[in-house]
Amino acid sequence: MEDIDRLHADFRNSGLTIGAHPMHFARELLDQKGVLRAGDLWRVSNERFVHVAGMVICRQQPQTAKGFVFLSLEDETGISNVIIPPKLFSEVRATVLQHSYLLVGGVLQNQRGAISIRARKVGPVRNAQVAVKSHDFR
Repeated sequence: MEDIDRLHADFRNSGLTIGAHPMHFARELLDQKGVLRAGDLWRVSNERFVHVAGMVICRQQPQTAKGFVFLSLEDETGISNVIIPPKLFSEVRATVLQHSYLLVGGVLQNQRGAISIRARKVGPVRNAQVAVKSHDFR
């Protein structure tokens, strides 16, 4: 079996894989576009504009958050936390809710080691390989 075939079989049969992370198969193109890995975000200066991409593992929109949406995006190195303001969410709602893999551009926020991205733009990762189900909470 090729790696990509194994990935599809793993997700089809068990919903996860112990092989290469799904983002591994998109990484070459993402690297060409300057998209950072989650594991490299700690090296970036606060308030710098960055791009991150990953598999959506969690979407949250708590009632107490005044319309803000919080995403956890997983790539082959870790998790990126994304904050989507209400105005942007209203513009990209369908993309955020319908795609398993997202590409986010925004400002890195590092508050005492807690790193997040304040989103300014959100789009799908077009060459994602396997649809996954996230854990969504409202």
